[in-house]
Amino acid sequence: MRSLVEIRRTLHAHPELGWAEKRTTALVVEELTALGLAPRVLDVGTGVVCDVGPAPAVLLRADLDALPLADAKDVPYRSTVEGVCHACGHDVHTTALIGAARLLRAGGGSARLLFQPAEEVMPGGALAALSAGVLDGIAAAYALHCDPALDVGHVGLRTGPMTAAADLLEVRLTGPGGHTSRPQRTVDLVGALAHVVAELPAVLSRAVDPRASLSVVFGSIAAGVAANAIPAHGSARGTVRVFDRDVWHAAREVVTGAVRALAAAYGADAEIAYTPGVPPVVNDAAATAVLTRAAESAGGPGTVVSTAQSLGGEDFGWLLEQVPGAMGRLGVHVPGEPYHDLHQPSFDVDERCLDLGAATLAAAAAN
Repeated sequence: MRSLVEIRRTLHAHPELGWAEKRTTALVVEELTALGLAPRVLDVGTGVVCDVGPAPAVLLRADLDALPLADAKDVPYRSTVEGVCHACGHDVHTTALIGAARLLRAGGGSARLLFQPAEEVMPGGALAALSAGVLDGIAAAYALHCDPALDVGHVGLRTGPMTAAADLLEVRLTGPGGHTSRPQRTVDLVGALAHVVAELPAVLSRAVDPRASLSVVFGSIAAGVAANAIPAHGSARGTVRVFDRDVWHAAREVVTGAVRALAAAYGADAEIAYTPGVPPVVNDAAATAVLTRAAESAGGPGTVVSTAQSLGGEDFGWLLEQVPGAMGRLGVHVPGEPYHDLHQPSFDVDERCLDLGAATLAAAAAN
């Protein structure tokens, strides 16, 4: 039987993007089959669901996909796939869940295991898993996510919103176009687009309860090619993030209405594409208590620490829209070493996190 470190390094060296996790899926199937289990590949062709024990009431979830980033590390298990890297720790999540399966099998425990594809795309693979009925008969769901700001040996937890909803906003403004010497005869399209990008966050801060922390940040803006020509169109792309579930459900109408009003004030027409991405991950109080006890039983007193909210998105939130549950942050930082953030080519982990992750997930199911 391969060690968890060996499994993790194999996955790290052979990362696959969302919906293409064929090799990763095959490895998971191989490991679970070796335990005498009956894993089932999801109908989308990647991802695995597998029951351990009879009539499981708890779901444990990991994710499989990697990111379209180069691996900058000089390590033996560096990515062998050009431009693809496990820079978010999904190799750790997958390995820890395989470890949890081993512990549950050995101890006679019961759980449903979900190795989910395509977490890094929007919308993600959680929706495909839900369509496959992975929550049928399930009363609670648990997951862990790597945290490079937290030293190995710790699990970060909090009750309530843990991560934010994250939606994609694409705005296209149009006007007649014209000469920069005569802006009064046309629509100053670049100016209109700049005002939408700059003023939208302020407008939204008055349109919803400020405690909801509705955030819009644009990452791309484009308009025009010549310094003396007012373009006829321009575009901006960004994300909408919010912790509050009710505000998230209302966000599309609120945001698109505000964009149209701002564009109209400058005479521009607005075309808006608003794509719901993921709901917020909201940790249930009872489920958080279960995960707290699980982490402390796995790692001992002092293992669990308080953690802050993150505006990052995580499609585990789709599962928590249906059943109560909790996500914890698994410490992966090597004490005393430099900090390397998620989604960066230098990201790596202290592999001692694997045993704690596996034991915590298994204990959560036992609880």
